[in-house]
Amino acid sequence: MPISKVNRNYQVTIPRDVRHRAKIERGDAVLVEYDEEEGLVKLRPPMRGKRRTWKLGARLTVAEIEADIERGQIG
Repeated sequence: MPISKVNRNYQVTIPRDVRHRAKIERGDAVLVEYDEEEGLVKLRPPMRGKRRTWKLGARLTVAEIEADIERGQIG
């Protein structure tokens, strides 16, 4: 298991094999969260693919909104 050191600016380098497996590239934004139950800091790789857009005034169903939230499409 690779180990990274936290530098003086609290930055951590993601090891190469982890970056390759998660397909994280330079400039990508990753979600960083702390899992209370496991006591771990977790990184979630960026969302890939085309982002879904809606026309202004489009009628959305609750199911469509919830599905997009689950996929991380909207804030």
